[in-house]
Amino acid sequence: MSDEILRRLDAVLAARREADPESSYVAGLHAGGIDRILRKLGEECTETVVASKNGERDDIVYETADLWFHSLIMLSHHGLDSGSVLAELERRFGLSGVAEKAARNKQGQ
Repeated sequence: MSDEILRRLDAVLAARREADPESSYVAGLHAGGIDRILRKLGEECTETVVASKNGERDDIVYETADLWFHSLIMLSHHGLDSGSVLAELERRFGLSGVAEKAARNKQGQ
């Protein structure tokens, strides 16, 4: 699988930001502002944690898809898209997590 589905979702989410909130779930979230988007994102995060705790694979996948979807809405609200996150993941690829965290801690001193 490629990142094509993410690009397609990015395009749909960008278009729906300007749609009628009465006809689009995504537009309705945007109309409610960042607080509404973040409440929904938090709800999906909690549901993902519960699904993982319960260990039902189908539920874990379903809830993670909801979490990712709502994360994309949050990114869209800030004028970002999945490409921004994928670029950051690519930048980190091959880096030791321990070394990367230590470098961040040194920068923060």
